[in-house]
Amino acid sequence: MSELSDKIYDIVSNIPRGSVVTYGQIGEMLGNKNLARVVGNVLHKNPTPIIVPCHRVVNSKGELAKNFGFGGIEKQRELLESEGVEITDYKVLKKYIEI
Repeated sequence: MSELSDKIYDIVSNIPRGSVVTYGQIGEMLGNKNLARVVGNVLHKNPTPIIVPCHRVVNSKGELAKNFGFGGIEKQRELLESEGVEITDYKVLKKYIEI
């Protein structure tokens, strides 16, 4: 794994249960909001999805990942709703998105 991947996994590991952040917010934490696609690619290869809760990361519009790599969009919805996150039409309500 690369140093960048390690940093991304560390950030995602610290997203509190019941909250989500965007790919761009993670990029900003790394010093470059334009890393959103890189963040997505790294998370798609997450070797430990239970330990690194990548289901808590959504796109800039608050939408779930259509190609969520660990069971599809329905699995991501199921995981987030089990944590109390409210979702309408595969979109997270703004109050759950935080840095």
